[in-house]
Amino acid sequence: MTTEQPVETVDVVVIGTGPGGEDATGRLARAGLDVVAVEARLVGGECPYFGCIPTKMMVRASDALAEARRAGRLAGQVDVAPDWAPVARRVRDDATADWDDTAAVERLEKAGARVVRGRGRLMGPGEVAVTTPDGERRFRATRGVLLNPGTEPAVPPVDGLAQTPYWTNRDAVRATEAPVSLTVLGGGAIGCELAQVFARFGTAVEVVEAGPRLAAADEPEASTLLAERFAAEGIGVRKDAKVTSVSHDGGGFTLTLGDGTQLVSERLLVAAGRRTDLRALGVATVGIDDTGRTIAVDDRLRAADGVWVIGDVTGHGAFTHVSMYQARIAVADILAGAEGGAERADYRAVPHVTFTDPEIGGVGLTEAAARDAGLSVRTGSTDLAASSRGFVHGPGNEGLIKLVEDADAGVLVGATAAGPAGGEILAVLTLAVQARVPVAELRHMIYAYPTFHRAIESALADLDET
Repeated sequence: MTTEQPVETVDVVVIGTGPGGEDATGRLARAGLDVVAVEARLVGGECPYFGCIPTKMMVRASDALAEARRAGRLAGQVDVAPDWAPVARRVRDDATADWDDTAAVERLEKAGARVVRGRGRLMGPGEVAVTTPDGERRFRATRGVLLNPGTEPAVPPVDGLAQTPYWTNRDAVRATEAPVSLTVLGGGAIGCELAQVFARFGTAVEVVEAGPRLAAADEPEASTLLAERFAAEGIGVRKDAKVTSVSHDGGGFTLTLGDGTQLVSERLLVAAGRRTDLRALGVATVGIDDTGRTIAVDDRLRAADGVWVIGDVTGHGAFTHVSMYQARIAVADILAGAEGGAERADYRAVPHVTFTDPEIGGVGLTEAAARDAGLSVRTGSTDLAASSRGFVHGPGNEGLIKLVEDADAGVLVGATAAGPAGGEILAVLTLAVQARVPVAELRHMIYAYPTFHRAIESALADLDET
């Protein structure tokens, strides 16, 4: 039996406790506000349970196998026998506590917040309804509502797909063994990372990508590099491929492509993007358009009067680090009251890393995006394998650094670092883009030798020649 409780008045309601929502809840509560955090799944969101942390444990394990297989060319014969059991154990016990968010809930409660389990939706300015297992609860937020709804795996409208036991990233992370064969629908970051992980554990993997290349958000040169590595590791890639139907016979999947080709595999991983149901959030009740994929926010994360929005749904990058960055700004604005917070969001140097091998790090604008923005573009690049550290590193040294310069301003507006430690090399390039360090100053720097990041110097030299 369900019961409806009276409206409770609080200072702030946070709907969704992904990394940004959890952080914002803690900050607001520690500042002395009466805060209710509403969560339908796990406090902490996708990242600690199904995304960033467990998948990078999986990547780490697969990289260890790859390095062991390269040892024969460096240090002597090594016999490798892949075993998924240690991976599953680390993910279950070390990363996710068996998908238990008790510790995260206790952190928020210790900070002074309350956690309400259920699905929250706006009912009007400052009004929130939460559907819980025991009935509906209503809250009136006097200071405002912060939305951090996150995203769900998108399932494309392919004939028969919805009736099959396909995997999303959430299922792949829970895997207790590597499948014999796997078809991956989608060649973005999630699809590519998990494709390579399972392939290195002996799974026969085929990636089906609707577009012309893998890792389409990155520079084409990085996509080519990744495709070459996939081919070398026996990972099949079908580009510009349309899936017309999917079926499951109890033992495996059959995907039919537009050209009539049929792909058969034990498992199917759907990694075709993410989505948020804005209508279910009730955002239209506060004047926010609920027909699009994202919610427009200003540079203080305001979406409407008394409503702040952070995370994937703002359209500024579906990354934990963006959500955490936005949380800090939104909280400062909420606490500042009518005068508003002093910090403004700035997205010119948003970094991202795809944790494949080679690792692909990117920041700011790609060459194509910079040209589309009307900038006077100059690019420079270098082969990471040909660098001093690449020579020392040997097998697995393939990579590149590409710089995108606004030639009129003399500053970098984008960069890519692909290869061993690509995401780490990216740090200095992110700083250069964010701080608008003059290219002349970057040329004047001293880069440690022999390091991978020293190849930045060679890419800068290439700018002079273009």
